Amino acid sequence: MSDLSKYKDNPKTTYLASSCEDLINKIEEMKGMLDDPEMRDLAKEEVDNLEDQKKEIISQMDGILEAERKEEEFPNEIILEVRAGAGGEEAALFAGKLASMYKAYAEAKGWSVKTVSESTSSLGGYKEASFEIRGIDVYKRLRYETGVHRIQRIPETEKSGRVHTSTASVAVLPMRKNTKIELDPGELEFEYSRSGGKGGQNVNKVETAVRVIHVPTGLDVRSTAERNQLKNKERALSILKAKLQALKDEEEVKKISDERAGQIGTGDRSEKIRTYNILQDRITDHRIKESWHNIETILAGDLDSVINSLDKS
Repeated sequence: MSDLSKYKDNPKTTYLASSCEDLINKIEEMKGMLDDPEMRDLAKEEVDNLEDQKKEIISQMDGILEAERKEEEFPNEIILEVRAGAGGEEAALFAGKLASMYKAYAEAKGWSVKTVSESTSSLGGYKEASFEIRGIDVYKRLRYETGVHRIQRIPETEKSGRVHTSTASVAVLPMRKNTKIELDPGELEFEYSRSGGKGGQNVNKVETAVRVIHVPTGLDVRSTAERNQLKNKERALSILKAKLQALKDEEEVKKISDERAGQIGTGDRSEKIRTYNILQDRITDHRIKESWHNIETILAGDLDSVINSLDKS
């Protein structure tokens, strides 16, 4: 009898596995009639028919498991974080520009974008911000955006015409359903506060915002997107798991650095990956040593040319 355990253990294929098991039992019954000369032809025909049905169901189940495997490798939900780096207010404005670029790209792809948390600067840039982005191939398309982005430009406030260099970091965290990361409650600290910005009286007057700190690593996550504390706490914990998984993945890649030939970096958010030179109208990705012009169009969300080149490398 065929081993159906992997299908039975998956909720998406349990019902089909049960149907397949029934077919297998019927096949065995029919095979017992093949020794009867009067029933042999009829039994053989029925066995062949049942075998075809069994193959069709197994094919369906394999298709479901393969789709699930691909979704686990390239999930359709990510948390995208932007954080201002060196450059003070200019860095915060650049972080805001990057966030706008990714949100415009997501909108063009038909993906949904939801702000998880944000901290703005005095000029309206982002000190840091997190966004939940959902959609087909979202991680597959944006997975190489993790790292330090650098911009070179003359700020509007610069009177001497001097070029400033500022940085912002981007982190793309895949939200996998079957993460192996387990959180120890004893290693977590929680802070609760009021959510700022729009959202009505409930959001502004009740402590709905949640910040969770993972004491051993110092990693922290803040969630303000939901209208109640429990949902924000659940969202913050799931993002923390994704951060811890990303940290573990980075460490594993670094351990096998001798096998990195042909790879586009480690996914380490401290790695400088791209420079946006406004004066020269040029974006350069340092990992694949390729450049693009029409910088304002790309910053407006037309990222496909960049992402397609990274995918091919």
